Amino acid sequence: MRFGIFLAPYHAKLNNPTLALERDIELIQHLDRLGYDEAWIGEHHSGGAELITAPDLMIATIAERTRHISLGTGVYSLGYHHPMSVAERMVLLDHLTRGRIKLGVGPGALATDAFQRGFDPRTLRQRMSESLGAIVELLAGAGPVDRDCDWFTLRDAALHLLPYTRPSFEIAVAALISPSGPELAGRHGCSLLSIGSTLVESGVEALGAHWNVFAETSIANGHEPDRSTWRVVAPWHIAPTREQAFAEIEYGMKEWIDYEREVAYLPLARDAATAREAAEEMVSIGAAVIGTPQDAADMIDRLLEQSGGFGTFLCMSCDWADHEARKRSFALFADEVMPRYQDSTRPLRESYNWGKEKKNEIVPEFNQAFQQATERYYGADHARTQKIKEMLGADSEA
Repeated sequence: MRFGIFLAPYHAKLNNPTLALERDIELIQHLDRLGYDEAWIGEHHSGGAELITAPDLMIATIAERTRHISLGTGVYSLGYHHPMSVAERMVLLDHLTRGRIKLGVGPGALATDAFQRGFDPRTLRQRMSESLGAIVELLAGAGPVDRDCDWFTLRDAALHLLPYTRPSFEIAVAALISPSGPELAGRHGCSLLSIGSTLVESGVEALGAHWNVFAETSIANGHEPDRSTWRVVAPWHIAPTREQAFAEIEYGMKEWIDYEREVAYLPLARDAATAREAAEEMVSIGAAVIGTPQDAADMIDRLLEQSGGFGTFLCMSCDWADHEARKRSFALFADEVMPRYQDSTRPLRESYNWGKEKKNEIVPEFNQAFQQATERYYGADHARTQKIKEMLGADSEA
């Protein structure tokens, strides 16, 4: 399994925005050093909490400060952009990063973003479908592309720079509850990105339905559905103990809940009067993990069982805790949770147990050889030889 972060980003406390963006960059640098695989960076234009308006610019900045982690748009709101501009920008990033980018697409998450642009939100999914079809065709580079929609036109269009990643970088389509995202992904041979499934009513139950729609549509359009490319997103914050985790999220949980209820319109923790109550309610219904590494592993196991299996688990990053506590949380997750799903510690445990079992068979001969080498140099009666013999004890007897 791969792991990463879905960085909308949520900045619940309305502090210095410049520093908030710098902390976002620093956090992804931290994840790069910890061995996380992916970071997905959002696009939002209103609401005051999700600050990144141009994910491609953020990716360009982060790419220069990281070495390994893949960087994706999480997501580009396709209905807000001409498809050729999206394709050209992502191809350029693909070259500049030597293949470390992914294109995540969606219709746009905030109603206020669409309203300010004068867009009818009922048209955004159709716009996304039209745009994605054009982008996929442009990236293929098979020939000129012509499109005449009510909101964009392509005339004899072709990219003069094709992707660095051949035949193309990965494209993932966001899905929340409705089947439109899985259907669109399957139609175009894209990956599936299930966002916030634990945060909305029936979201977890919808994961299985997501896959069924995606698989059926993929096969119908000549694509092979692959669970290893499926990404599932959920929020978590962990610490060595549950009590410490709950204490740390007092920092920003209440503001985040207020934002989700009052601006993003997600009906979370309706009756909670305090940050602690909101956190406890979310944990009780399985919407989030606030606890220990074992609690995080339990959520992953539950999601794997309910979904039928996926390839990447992404943390929906929220400013529940302060910056340093969040960094510690990601480090703890990398150290104690990720290895359980990457089979990285099994050989170490097996080697340790093998050495323990072989100790009585191997060590006496090894110690005898050590003692004999000492005797040859110092002599059998030398004080150092006797000291070595005492130190090695019974294991040296042959």
